[in-house]
Amino acid sequence: MSVNKFTSIAGINIPDSALATQATELLREHGTSFIYNHSMRVFLFSSLNGKRRNLKYDAELLYISSVFHDLGLTPHYSSPDKRFEVDGANAARDFLKSHNVPKEALQLVWDTIALHTTIGIAEYKEPEVALMYSGVGLDVMGEGYENLSKENREEIISIFPRDDFKNRIIPTFFGGFEHKTDTTFGNIKADVCAYMIPNFHRKNFCDCILHSPWSE
Repeated sequence: MSVNKFTSIAGINIPDSALATQATELLREHGTSFIYNHSMRVFLFSSLNGKRRNLKYDAELLYISSVFHDLGLTPHYSSPDKRFEVDGANAARDFLKSHNVPKEALQLVWDTIALHTTIGIAEYKEPEVALMYSGVGLDVMGEGYENLSKENREEIISIFPRDDFKNRIIPTFFGGFEHKTDTTFGNIKADVCAYMIPNFHRKNFCDCILHSPWSE
């Protein structure tokens, strides 16, 4: 995957440390251009939200989290039985651990990736977790679109185009967990399965309660 290198986009500096560069190379190697562009937009949107809200956060860790956040959808990192978010979080943790990154940073990145689709929780955690959740929400569902200036939006999209994102992202999600649809139980990706699979039968929490082995 051929990718142009930028030092700053929409007023946001792009981390270029050895860690950030190596993480990007993994995304280039194992991801697709579509996932790459999405991941870069997520970092930029997350960072712009942080700037707008005057939050202090670790830009390098937010960048690495953005790079890895959807790699759990790819064959190289996908497990047979874990949520894709967990696969991506585990991959990032292993990558950082191999570079002797402190334990606290490992946990922060793991949480940032593992919780990036978890509505109602991620936004109340550490700035990195909350910001990437907001960046994903902006790129995927347009949450907070009104806070993104036209100038910043056009600059980012010109460099990292959406490429028919609305129509391509749902099949891209599904392709990452169609072999393990049970992992979508209790999370929003069950909606993807229902959209992609005719007559998809969702596992139901109430059924789990009513059909538990308890005798009463």
